[in-house]
Amino acid sequence: MLEIGKIKTNIEAAKTIYSMDLYVPEIAKKAKPGQFVNLRLTGKLDPLLRRPISLHRINPEEGTITMLYMVVGEGTAMMSEMEPGETIDVLGPLGNGWNLEMPGENAVVIGGGIGIAPLYPLIKSLKESGKNVELIMGAKNADYLTDPSIYEKLGASVTITTDDGTAGTKGFVTTALEDSIQAGKCDYIYACGPKPMLRFVEQIALNHDIPGQVSTESHMGCGLGICLLCPSKMKDGGYKRTCTDGPVFMIGELDYE
Repeated sequence: MLEIGKIKTNIEAAKTIYSMDLYVPEIAKKAKPGQFVNLRLTGKLDPLLRRPISLHRINPEEGTITMLYMVVGEGTAMMSEMEPGETIDVLGPLGNGWNLEMPGENAVVIGGGIGIAPLYPLIKSLKESGKNVELIMGAKNADYLTDPSIYEKLGASVTITTDDGTAGTKGFVTTALEDSIQAGKCDYIYACGPKPMLRFVEQIALNHDIPGQVSTESHMGCGLGICLLCPSKMKDGGYKRTCTDGPVFMIGELDYE
C-alpha cells in the first residue's frame, strides 16, 4: 500500500537517533508488530532508493505510526531535518512480522543499538496476552540509549547493558541473556540488532535448546521482493528475501558465516 504520510513530530530520542510520528491511517490500520515501511522523501530525487524503517509504535486509533531511526547516511540525515507538516512517500506495511504464538510464559526480548526499534509493539502484544517479558537493551554508551521507561510502563522488566558501563551493567546483551536462562526465566527469545549480536544470541539459544526469532537489519530496494537486493543466506544453502520472507526468521535458519 502506498500512502503519503504527513509528519506530526520528528524529535531526537538519543545520540543520532530520532523518533518520527507519521499520519498514515490506512497503513496504521493494517500494520503488525515486526513489520516495516519503505520511505521515499517526497520532492527529492536523491537518494533514489527507498529507506526501510521499522515500526516502533502502531496507533490505528489515531492513524499514526512511529519510526525510530538512526542517522547513518544521506537519506536518514535528510529525514532528521524534516519538520512537522512535511510529507513522505510511504510504502507498507511490509515484511512478515513477529510470530506471537510463543510457547511458555517467559519471553526475553533483546534489542541491540537501533535494533530496539521494532520491539515496542512486540512487547505490548506479549504483555496483553499475559506473558512475562524481560527486555534486554544494549547500547554503545548512555548517549545512544533510548528511554527504557516506555517498556516498563507496558509491564516489562528492563535490563540495560552498555559497552562502557555508563548506563546499566558494563558488558553485552549476551551476558544478560545467559543470566536469564540460568535463572529459569527464558522460555522464548526475540532479538533484533546487528548481525554479530544476533549470531551470538543464536549460539546461546541453540546451546540451551531455547526457541525464538530474530529480526535482521538489511539494505533493501523495493521492499516487495522484486529487486533481489536483500538476500539472507540460510543454513540449508539457499537464500530468502529479507523484505518478504523476513525480516523475522526463526532461530537456527540464518547462516551468519
